[in-house]
Amino acid sequence: MYKETMGFMKGIGMGLAAGVAVASIGSRTMKNNKRLKRTANKAMRKVNGMLDNVDYIFK
Repeated sequence: MYKETMGFMKGIGMGLAAGVAVASIGSRTMKNNKRLKRTANKAMRKVNGMLDNVDYIFK
C-alpha cells in the first residue's frame, strides 16, 4: 500500500511540476500575442462546456 501511495504522490508531483513549467512558458508567450489569447480562451470555453456535459451525464 505504501509503494502505491508513493507512486501516486510522485505522479502528482511530476504533473504539478510540468504544469508550472507550461504555465510559466505560456504566460510569457501570451503577454503580447492577442491571437493566441483569443484561441486559448475559445479552447478553454469549449473544454468547460464539454466538462459540463460530462457532469450532466453523471447526474
